[in-house]
Amino acid sequence: MLHRASALLVALSLFAAAPANAAAPADPAPYASLAALEARVAAIGFRLTTANAAWCPVRQPQFGWVWGDPRLYGADRRPEALAAYGAMNRDTPFIAGIAPVSPATAAGMRVGVAVIGMQGSAIPDGADAHPFARITAIEIKLAALPPTAPLTLDTGDAGALNLTPVAGCVSDFRVEASAKPGAVADGRMVLVNQGLAAFADDDDELAAAIAHELAHNILRHRARLDAAGVDRGLGKQFGRSARLFKQTEVEADRLSVWLLAGAGYDPAAAARFWTAFGQRKGRPLFQAGTHPGWRDRVASLETEAALIATARAKGEALHPPLIDAPPPLE
Repeated sequence: MLHRASALLVALSLFAAAPANAAAPADPAPYASLAALEARVAAIGFRLTTANAAWCPVRQPQFGWVWGDPRLYGADRRPEALAAYGAMNRDTPFIAGIAPVSPATAAGMRVGVAVIGMQGSAIPDGADAHPFARITAIEIKLAALPPTAPLTLDTGDAGALNLTPVAGCVSDFRVEASAKPGAVADGRMVLVNQGLAAFADDDDELAAAIAHELAHNILRHRARLDAAGVDRGLGKQFGRSARLFKQTEVEADRLSVWLLAGAGYDPAAAARFWTAFGQRKGRPLFQAGTHPGWRDRVASLETEAALIATARAKGEALHPPLIDAPPPLE
């Protein structure tokens, strides 16, 4: 969605997050392109979270959608943006992307449908005036429900819609209309920059990037780093803090390959994606201390893919590393 990244998103990132005022990619139909990517992210996120649910210590309801909100757009661009989704030009949150095979699709939900209430109550309005506030409040309320409990939505003109979610790993998904390739996980959600898709030749490679961020959330990296007392300011790039951030990046890399395999994506896609990203034009001359070098990451990803191939050749059940007992951050 064409908006600023949430101030709540911090530190755990596949790449550096885009600046808040990043411009949208040059595109004759920017909102249509954005809506198409949101549909891809909704499908990939739903598949990764639900197919790997058995490996996730904490689960939430997964419906297979990405939310939109007119408040994310300036008044001058709002009609154009909402038209790309087939949404009404009014102050009501709506569904911006839907996974083709999902509870949302099975219930007859479609992109652009407004939602004015859930479970007999009004949609929460959010705690502040941030453009994301209402979507955040909706996601938090839905995540607190039992993972497979039926949900009734009031869609206004379209009437009541009944859905039964599927249990999945904890995470909601959003797309940021920034040309800078980046993605961020904050423990509860995954935000993907639009520029990220340029380095993915197909959905398997895009899934590899998303799986990395999902792995951060599954492994509770934000909470674990906070408990370890890391410096999230300038000191993040040095000493103990940099070492611990780097440890979480390595852990997320390793788990991401297994999440791909568990969801039926190609485990080798992670190495392909990172190779393309590592060789990009304009990459930093010096590697941040919080992340391993891209060649090291590719080697690690290839090692995990080889372990998966060996397990499959032997007919062994897959069981990812780190899930049962992540190593301490110290």
